[in-house]
Amino acid sequence: MATRKPAPLAYVCTECGWTTAKWVGRCGECQQWGTVQEQAAQTGILRRVGPVAPTADRAARPITQITTQDAPRRSSGVGEFDRVLGGGIVPGAAILLSGEPGVGKSTLLLEVAAQAARGGRRVLYASAEESPGQVRLRAERTGALHDELYLASETDLATILGHIDEVKPQLVIVDSVQTVSSSLIDGAAGQPSQVREVAATLIRIAKDRDLPIIIVGHVTKDGQVAGPRVLEHLVDVVCHFEGDRQTSLRFIRALKNRFGPTDEVGCFEMTGDGIAEVPDPSGLFLSQGATEPGTCVAISLEGRRALPVEVQALTVPSNAPNPRRIVHGLDSSRVAMVLAILERRAGVPTGSLDVYVSTVGGVRFTEPAADLAIAIAVAGSIQQISVPRTVAAVGELSLAGEIRPVTQAAQRRSEAARLGYEQVVDDRSKTLRAALGDVRARNTSRRADRDIPPF
Repeated sequence: MATRKPAPLAYVCTECGWTTAKWVGRCGECQQWGTVQEQAAQTGILRRVGPVAPTADRAARPITQITTQDAPRRSSGVGEFDRVLGGGIVPGAAILLSGEPGVGKSTLLLEVAAQAARGGRRVLYASAEESPGQVRLRAERTGALHDELYLASETDLATILGHIDEVKPQLVIVDSVQTVSSSLIDGAAGQPSQVREVAATLIRIAKDRDLPIIIVGHVTKDGQVAGPRVLEHLVDVVCHFEGDRQTSLRFIRALKNRFGPTDEVGCFEMTGDGIAEVPDPSGLFLSQGATEPGTCVAISLEGRRALPVEVQALTVPSNAPNPRRIVHGLDSSRVAMVLAILERRAGVPTGSLDVYVSTVGGVRFTEPAADLAIAIAVAGSIQQISVPRTVAAVGELSLAGEIRPVTQAAQRRSEAARLGYEQVVDDRSKTLRAALGDVRARNTSRRADRDIPPF
């Protein structure tokens, strides 16, 4: 009697579906590591699936007969977090929060959990990376202790689901999805198949029970969310928590939001007692001393929020064949371009000077709107002319020396007027030489007293 041959085996990438006859550690299509898994090859025999009659509540209807209503939102208790989410947390929403290690994701979510508990909602905080004792120590330091905040240290998905059934929370936080594994899927925690299964199960629980779930996700060296790309497609909101470890300032921005805009930015400050909201960060990026030559205020745009950022420049004569160009907080290539435009189009010599350009407060200001402020700061440092604190500059410079308009210029001007700036030098000056003349006009009396040559 002839024996039946087993079904042929194939190795398929769980990310892109690429197949190969033998196992390899790296997918030949998407170049992902550890995503090629063994599975039975298709035999060509397809099972016939009969139609299933939809229920009355799921029947297809004309779109004109479907009523619309805003999804009810509940405040998280953290205003800047609500600002990014579009006004609050929607019941049944799956929110993915990513960020660099040590940036403060767990501290932020512990504050969100504590505020929600103080608001009368029961919260389950499932930490797969820390023990309950470690989380308790942080909660004591940040003042996040509350009886309605439940902690669980679990790495097994089934156990976390059991805690949800037992505690019956109104908000669930899972930290993090890469450290939780399901016994139904082979492989260690963090592999693409495990991340996909864990996220899909949590999202299904969120939708079935109208239970909002916040999931923490790791990031790669490139700053992207680790794991399969489908993870970002499954969730409703993707937020990124970012900040420089050398400074206490933190920003949270929405990369995807099914319930609101994606151009909002929340601002926080890391302190010894935890994380604090910064609803008006206007004064964080301005120096507090007397006005000195080589400074100019620009209006940056973070999402919908306009922020004044002070650009400082220092020029020193150099005998080296290649003068130094040191830049911090700005785009070094744009600074080099601005220096060339200054010398060629405005007649300000920069070729024999060491130029140091930086922002105040450690903020990064890389948008083209900083070009005009950089040019005015460098020219003021060379000519020893101080720009008054009532003047702000916004504009992009072309290689021809013209000032080009920037995005949302009206919002920048209105924010500058709200903060007390009497004059905004922008594209209405047409050229860089004209803009420098406008700034010089503000210093006519000062120049006469000190006998400083004009620009």
